[in-house]
Amino acid sequence: MLPEKKYIAAFDIDCQNTFTPVCPDELPVVEGDQIVDELNAQAKFASLRIASRDAHSMNALWLVDEAHPIYSPVEGNHPDVDIHWPAHAIIGTKGFDFIAGLDPKAYDFQIYKGIEPDKHPYGACYHDLGNKLSTGAIEYLKSNGITTVICGGLATDYCVKNTVLQLKDAGFDVILNKAACRGIAPETIATAMDEMAKAGVKFIECAAELA
Repeated sequence: MLPEKKYIAAFDIDCQNTFTPVCPDELPVVEGDQIVDELNAQAKFASLRIASRDAHSMNALWLVDEAHPIYSPVEGNHPDVDIHWPAHAIIGTKGFDFIAGLDPKAYDFQIYKGIEPDKHPYGACYHDLGNKLSTGAIEYLKSNGITTVICGGLATDYCVKNTVLQLKDAGFDVILNKAACRGIAPETIATAMDEMAKAGVKFIECAAELA
């Protein structure tokens, strides 16, 4: 049973072109551009709608190059970056923008993460990998009396998983809408789902189950 609508928020996690086939040279997730209808449907059950976006710089320390291929560790004393990634979600580019069908004006609160060149967070609730530097998402939700958060976004096995676990750790009831997510690989998706389930996250197959 859902609580009253006033206690519910919908959270669209990194629903950007950069994680879809629209931007094939960035970090495209298969069918990443097909989650919009479910995101909009789940938002109808919430009193607040918030979103996060990767917001990166071309000066980022984690960018791949010939000497530093994708997934290779970032060397040096940089606690808030772990591995190298291709350029993605660069501010001002198409990849940074929301997926077509998501209205930027529909959100009550937006989070930009990864702006600093020496930070590449995955979860949307903190700017750092140690979960110390808040983005304000948790505080915003709590200050508005939210107790339940319905989540969807990209990708299931990275930013969605980390955000959901951060919300659970902050004391929220969290519902993950499977139809509003897409992930990178079956193995890592399965691991992420198991980790979220063990943390007490509730799952629905689609937004219609919320009715």
